[in-house]
Amino acid sequence: MNKKVIFTGGSGRFALSLKKINTTYKFYYPTSKELNILNIKSIEKYIKKIKPKIFIHAAGLSRPMDVHDKNISMSINLNIIGTSNVTKICEKYNIKLVYFSTCYVYPGIKGGYNEEDPLLPINNYAWSKLGGECSVQMYRNSLILRLSMTEKPFVHDKAFVDFYTNFIFHDEVANMLIKILHKKGIINIGGKPQSVYDFASKINKKVKKSYAKKVLPKNFPKILQ
Repeated sequence: MNKKVIFTGGSGRFALSLKKINTTYKFYYPTSKELNILNIKSIEKYIKKIKPKIFIHAAGLSRPMDVHDKNISMSINLNIIGTSNVTKICEKYNIKLVYFSTCYVYPGIKGGYNEEDPLLPINNYAWSKLGGECSVQMYRNSLILRLSMTEKPFVHDKAFVDFYTNFIFHDEVANMLIKILHKKGIINIGGKPQSVYDFASKINKKVKKSYAKKVLPKNFPKILQ
């Protein structure tokens, strides 16, 4: 049985947790030189070499958030065009595609979103991830994960008490991922709804309180879950 998996974004924060998981799948983590998502031939060449059953696409542009405003060309290239290129090749060779999206595609008003709720990206980062989703949605042999995750331990010394989300840590998602690789469609992945401060202070008692209303733009939603 073919259990080969290509994972883009192998040098990223999430991949560090994934590499620690014991699994029967054989993961390959190509560098951007080995597999350039902006080059169709590069993607196809690597896929022909590995012959995977599953392609997990986690590479892209995320932080800092303002880079998606300052350099929209880079955001479009890496998160939309790159994802479209990956989708094309996966469709050509009938390879299961798993795409890492974000909870930011939801409006961020009421919270408690499910996979069927209407979407309204809240910033350029979210638009770029939804742009990637559009191509993946067209390919039936795919799974889109709308994630709300962060590093462990919590990397900041302050956390918002008036910003609510459903963060879970990378290592928790890594364990979940192995169990759902066979699924298709869209899955929201997150933890318990709570303020960022409540989430962070359970791990780091020294984290200080901060207020989103003093830092974030007035039109930035305070609920992401």
